Amino acid sequence: MRTDDAARFREVFDGNFRALLGYAIRRAESVDDAADVVADTFLVAWRRIGEVPPGDAARLWLYGVARRVLANRRRGDIRRERLGEKLRLELVSAVPDPAETSDSGVVVRAAMARLNDSDRELLMLTGWDGLEPAEAATVLGLPARTVRTRLHRARKRLRNLLGDAFDCHEHQDDPTTRDEK
Repeated sequence: MRTDDAARFREVFDGNFRALLGYAIRRAESVDDAADVVADTFLVAWRRIGEVPPGDAARLWLYGVARRVLANRRRGDIRRERLGEKLRLELVSAVPDPAETSDSGVVVRAAMARLNDSDRELLMLTGWDGLEPAEAATVLGLPARTVRTRLHRARKRLRNLLGDAFDCHEHQDDPTTRDEK
C-alpha cells in the first residue's frame, strides 16, 4: 500500500470508527458481532481505499459496506443453522448414542461427565466407538502399553462412579477383591 493510501485509510478510520461502531451495535445481535462487522467493513475499506469517497460521503459508503457485511453474516448464520439441524438429524439416525440405548443412559452419561477428559475419551474410543486398545493408542498418539494401563484405571474409576450412582456396593473398590488384569 502506498503512503498516500495508508494516510487516507487512517483518515477514514479515525473519522468514522465511532459512527460505524454505533451503526453496527444497533444492528448486530451482540457487541462481539458488531465488532466483527466493523472489522470486516474496515477491511473492505482498506482493500478498496481508492473507491472510498471523500468527506462525509465516506461514512455513508462505510454504512453501505457494513449493511452488506451484516446481510452476509445473517445469511451465513441461517445456512449454518440449517446445515447444523440437518446434520443433527442425520447423526441421530446414523450414529445412535450407546448411552441412550439403555434405561440407565442418564446415569452412565452423568458418570462419564465426572471423569477427566482423557479417561472419558479413552472409554468412549474403546467402549462406544469399538476400538481395540492398540487402535485407541494410534488415535491418541500413545504407546499401546500406556493406553492399556490408562484404560484399566479409567474403567476402574468409571465402575466406582457407577457404583455410587446405582448405590451398588459390589462395583466399588474393595481392598479384598482384585480387578482383572
